[in-house]
Amino acid sequence: MITLSACGFQLRDNYQLPATLQQMQLQSVSSLQLEASLRQRLLTAGIQLSDQAAADVAQLRVLSDQLERRTLSLFESGQVAEYELLYRVNYQVIRNGELIIEDTIEVARDYQDDPNFALAKTREREMLVAEMRDDAARHLVRQMISEFADD
Repeated sequence: MITLSACGFQLRDNYQLPATLQQMQLQSVSSLQLEASLRQRLLTAGIQLSDQAAADVAQLRVLSDQLERRTLSLFESGQVAEYELLYRVNYQVIRNGELIIEDTIEVARDYQDDPNFALAKTREREMLVAEMRDDAARHLVRQMISEFADD
């Protein structure tokens, strides 16, 4: 244990929270899946979630989340062979009525399509999007905590 702590080893998603982030309110999440992922990430980080707005409680406002699909390559027949999926989350953090952070998290993944296996590929894409949402939530919490730690 001494060796692990001496080298700076730390469990993943285990943060030293600034006092201003001990409690937070989550607002305006447009996606229920993103909200669930964000709630889990915030709780894992040790942040208590409050249902009521208070002046001394920071507010995390998710303004929008969107999934975009771009064509990367085509089959010889002209059908799409590969897509790039882009997932964006726009958010703000407000404390004492003051805008502290306004930023966008973007997560990208490549996805190979095959019209011969449409059902399986649809399921694969759904799993990939869920993973992207969770990844965006993890990045958002990490970025928010590091921004507050700099204050």
